Formats: sequence, C-alpha cells, structure tokens
Amino acid sequence: MNDHLNLDIEVPANLAGRRLDQIAAELIPDYSRARLQSWIKGGQLTVNGAPAKPKDKLFGGERLSLHAELEVQGAWSAEPMDLSIVYEDDSLMVINKPAGMVVHPAAGNPDGTLLNGLLHHCPSQERIPRAGIVHRLDKDTSGLMVVAKTLLAQASLVDQLKQRTVSRQYDALVQGIITGAGRVDAAIGRHRQNRLKMAVLDFGGKEAITHYQIQQRFRVHTLLRCKLETGRTHQIRVHMAHIRHPLVGDPLYGGRPKLPPEAPTELIGALQGFPRQALHAAELALIHPQSGEEMHWRASMPEDMLALLDLLEQNTY
Repeated sequence: MNDHLNLDIEVPANLAGRRLDQIAAELIPDYSRARLQSWIKGGQLTVNGAPAKPKDKLFGGERLSLHAELEVQGAWSAEPMDLSIVYEDDSLMVINKPAGMVVHPAAGNPDGTLLNGLLHHCPSQERIPRAGIVHRLDKDTSGLMVVAKTLLAQASLVDQLKQRTVSRQYDALVQGIITGAGRVDAAIGRHRQNRLKMAVLDFGGKEAITHYQIQQRFRVHTLLRCKLETGRTHQIRVHMAHIRHPLVGDPLYGGRPKLPPEAPTELIGALQGFPRQALHAAELALIHPQSGEEMHWRASMPEDMLALLDLLEQNTY
C-alpha cells in the first residue's frame, strides 16, 4: 500500500459557487468527507497552492492539490492470530470470524480482537481507520466479514453498505414455528432502560429492515435464512425477538428456551446450554472496489450449530 497521496485536480465550472469541502468530496470520492476536511484544515489539500478553509467557496478553474501521508490510525497492538481468511487480494480480505471473537478493541476487550489479528497479518492496516473494518459481527455471531486493505477500498465498501448493494445473509435458528417468509420493518435504537440492549422504538430509532425465509422447521423451532437490508446493531436478534421468535441461545433477547414435548435429555441439555445466539453470517456478496466485478462468498455453518440442528432433526420423527 502506498503511504503517500499526490493528486492535482482542476475544479470544473459546473461546481462553481460550492464550498471547498463539498467540491473535494465530489472530485475525490474515494475518501470520506471527514478525512478530506482534516486534510484541508491541515494544509495538505490546498487551492492554487495556498491553504484554504473547508467552507471557502470556489469559482471554478482553481487547482486542488493533495499531498498527504497516511498516518497511523490508532494505538492498537498487533497480535499473532489464526485468522480464517476466505479470500484476500490487494484491496480486501474476507474473514470467517469464529464465535467468541470480539471484532474491535473496547474498554473490556483491549486485545485478542480481530483488529489485533489483522494488524499482525497485514501491518499496513494500521494506516486505515479501524484497520479497514467497515462492518461488524457481534462477539458471539460467527461468519463472514469483509475488511478493506486500502482507503479507496474502504470508501467503496462504506458507500456500498450505505447504498445497500452489499448482500449479507445469515442462518438463524429461532424459537417457535414460523409458517412462511416475511419482512420485519421496525426502527431500532438504544433500549431506554438497559443501555446494553437495542430495542424496536416507536420514536427516535434508525430504519431497520430484515427479510427472512424458512430453511427448515422442527417441532418447536425454525431455521431461517435472514437477509439484512440495513445493518443496525443486533438487528436480527432484536427483530426476531420483536416478532416473538427470539434466537436460540441469545443471552440478551432470548428468554427461556423452548423445549419440544418429551424431548430427550441430550436435546434438552443442548438447548438449555447452547452458549451463544444461534446466528451465522453465511453469505456475503459485493462489488469489488478495484475491478467492479460482483463477488460472492459462502461459509458453512459452524460445528456447534450443526450439532444442535442434528439433535433437533433427530427429534422431529
């Protein structure tokens, strides 16, 4: 990855009268508005060779020059880690994250996270915000995540997520029998009383839409394929609980486990003791930031979910 940027662009007449930061975002769309503003304020992005302010209005014909060095983005440490890398090239990586791994360092998890492992695997990730992580999976959700390896790839992937052109599909084992495919359109925000939880809100939440289809029915459980249209925190977990079909094993939203009548001891123990929400990011599709090619990946369900499904299947007859 090149640590230095050098660009020289003429402002076209059709952008006359607009602010410098708006024009820069239009002409240099591969970088975020916040990053461009910081470069303007720091003097790395100049107008006709002179420093300017983000709100300065331009008249067309000016030369924008960008000379910037990509700085280290955080005080995180690199840690050797056995990452399951499904795909990697110069622009991106696709990781199959195991359940139990935290994605990003936080107060309670300063190390041992996916981000620490990414920095060891590819040290240049330290110059990309959040080490290239553009979306997250909950600690106890397994499956596919895409990570950007360049600023250009990051900008493209963030835009694709905003435009909802990234396809993310999940295997979700829920409590209760669902009889047909459906769609949950219910805004999500921080729970009013419990700040660790998210909740469906009548007012003040962010738009959240989940589509679901039935993969398999059991006696008192259903295996769904859920497709995210938006990507809110805990979205599938909250939406499934909202329609009274919470995920098996979900410690925040699951409630008491449903048990099939006269279920064998082994199945009862497996349902009561399942250690995480039964949710797996199974499929990921996106447009490659560099080539423009449509790309698609699948990750098989992990052993813990497969073993539970096997026990449920044995109890359907």
